[in-house]
Amino acid sequence: MSRSIWIGFDPREFAAYAVARNSIRRRMLRETPIKGVILSHLRVDGLYKRSTSVRDGLLWDDISDAPMATEFACSRFLVPHLAKRMPRQTQAERWALFMDCDMLVRGNIYDLFSACDPSKAVMVVKHNHNPTEAIKMDGQIQTRYARKNWSSVMAFNLEHPANDALTVDLVNTVPGRDLHRFCWLNDDDIGALDPGWNYLVGNSPQHPNPGIVHFTDGIPTMEGYEDCEFADEWRAELADCAR
Repeated sequence: MSRSIWIGFDPREFAAYAVARNSIRRRMLRETPIKGVILSHLRVDGLYKRSTSVRDGLLWDDISDAPMATEFACSRFLVPHLAKRMPRQTQAERWALFMDCDMLVRGNIYDLFSACDPSKAVMVVKHNHNPTEAIKMDGQIQTRYARKNWSSVMAFNLEHPANDALTVDLVNTVPGRDLHRFCWLNDDDIGALDPGWNYLVGNSPQHPNPGIVHFTDGIPTMEGYEDCEFADEWRAELADCAR
């Protein structure tokens, strides 16, 4: 059994990345590689060639003609390619999990992997998230697109032939909104995870014990989100990072 975990990295959100990584490690019962999806490294390696610019202080994806709330808005879809480059440990099924950095992991990630259906190409929480606000975390524009937030936690089945269509060239040439709606897959290729594996603070219906808490509107260090749900747990995890 081969598993890897990939967290989106943005230098503006280093504390969030540290909390996500630390909270995963503290709750896993077996050693698993945890890697960052780092845009500058992907550009140096020639894997990420999308043209970006800065408009009114916001990072902009020129192909999509739309803002990017984070540096990993589109680079996340390179995770299957990156994971396949790692040493192969087994001939059995292989999965690679991507997650945004603004998350607190409260459960054992191997429980998520165990819930993955090997007949599916990707496993996600199938949110019905239609935000009404125009601005979210740190002054970023709240973009709207089909299947919003499905791609913030994605378990990729590296053995599924449908994912062969998710090439480096595709990631670098199509609008981000197409990638986020899983344009390379048929609907039947997308499996559903329990909603607790991507609980959207302030947006999801209540869940008795979410395994992953997603501060999609803003982490507790940002103004206006200091007292949001699970903020105290997030701050405790941040403090633990410094030990």
